[in-house]
Amino acid sequence: MQAQACKVCDDAADGLCIDCGACAVVCAGRARRIIDAGAARLTARGVNAADVPRDIAGYIDHTLLKPDATAAEIAKLCQEARDNHFAAVCVNPPFVRQCAELLRGSGVQVATVVGFPLGAHTTATKVFETEQALVDGATEIDMVINIGALKARRDEVVREDTRGVVQAAHRRNALVKVIIEAALLTDEEKVRASRLSKEAGADFVKTSTGFGPGGATAHDVALMRETVGPNIGVKAAGGVKNLEQAQEMIKAGATRIGASAGVKIVQEARGVGR
Repeated sequence: MQAQACKVCDDAADGLCIDCGACAVVCAGRARRIIDAGAARLTARGVNAADVPRDIAGYIDHTLLKPDATAAEIAKLCQEARDNHFAAVCVNPPFVRQCAELLRGSGVQVATVVGFPLGAHTTATKVFETEQALVDGATEIDMVINIGALKARRDEVVREDTRGVVQAAHRRNALVKVIIEAALLTDEEKVRASRLSKEAGADFVKTSTGFGPGGATAHDVALMRETVGPNIGVKAAGGVKNLEQAQEMIKAGATRIGASAGVKIVQEARGVGR
């Protein structure tokens, strides 16, 4: 089958366009963004310790998802992201427009959450949330997988639920990170969730919401990395509070770190470099 040109970025695509016809599953424009996030330097088993950077600001999604977050706290988050050159901020949907305005021209991406934190929304609701977030200025979507369907082995339901969000996001050239909430899953389910996310066209798989019974572990990151291979991202999120933990996740194969302690992590990294 011949490759088609991506209607979003006008680059040649390596595969046929996904069902919506808007953007290829492996789109050259999106692939560059994933490469920029570090995925291309990986093997399926992670990275060598020598390859872990001391200044890891470009790995960090500076995160504030607590329910009582205020506009003033979001403004501070955005300023910290600008000052430290973080990869992105990750905020709840009502704050997307504010972040997009405050971060315009900075190179910091605006990520928001969909189906959060349970993953128990209908697909139509998740798609609506995605489309509204993109209108408001989001450039990355962190969605929660349909966990109940996964556990019931309704793989096609999981795949199509994820694909709905992926298609909506890719129409606007936004990235999608699929949260599998690994602490609720067996290893077999983690592998299946990661595989289904990749099959649905996700750009990243992500360990946790930060609101579940556990956060990121190096074991889970390594398992997810081995499952999805080197060409899509893995985001470690939940409980990453210092440089040592962040480096452990990167060694295991993470290309993004979701953390509310991003400033502390960067300060520790720069201290190590002196």
